[in-house]
Amino acid sequence: MHIPVKPLKQYPFWLRPFFYNQRRKYGAVLDPGLLWGRVPKLFATVALLYGAIDRKTSPLDQVLRSLVTVRVSQINWCHFCVDINSATLATRAGSMDKVEQLEQWQDSALFDDKERVALEYAEAVTYSDQQVSAELMARLKLFFDDDAVIELTGLIAFQNLSSKFNAALDVPPQGFCQPGGQIK
Repeated sequence: MHIPVKPLKQYPFWLRPFFYNQRRKYGAVLDPGLLWGRVPKLFATVALLYGAIDRKTSPLDQVLRSLVTVRVSQINWCHFCVDINSATLATRAGSMDKVEQLEQWQDSALFDDKERVALEYAEAVTYSDQQVSAELMARLKLFFDDDAVIELTGLIAFQNLSSKFNAALDVPPQGFCQPGGQIK
């Protein structure tokens, strides 16, 4: 990593419950959390945004959300994000199949039409040399109402923020999704 994390005792007391919850959920404190935590107000703001996006009442199903986050992470070369989000996708999908086929989603029979249009949209939003066309938006709206399009766009934008932050700071994977398809 380009910036070191500090020992936990050096973070404000009010951030430590977040780190405790990460350890409980993932078995480890997440390096990106420790980096964001170096600027506590920024950490709190990002944590609130993530909580709003990754809530159980989202109109986007969990597998679709995970597909989008992994694909955006792949595009942005975020090794940490690909690692943790692939493990989540594999758990939510019940297998590693979609994880293993995601980079070739256009040629894979594993993805349904709703997933395909969401992935196409994620790529159009993420790649800086692309734009969202009226035709793509019309196809997106065949599967998603206006509020769900907002949710999907927010998810893609957040994952771009997160993966670009982690990639810029060279945050390594933490071993959540092992090579060869093993979930830790």
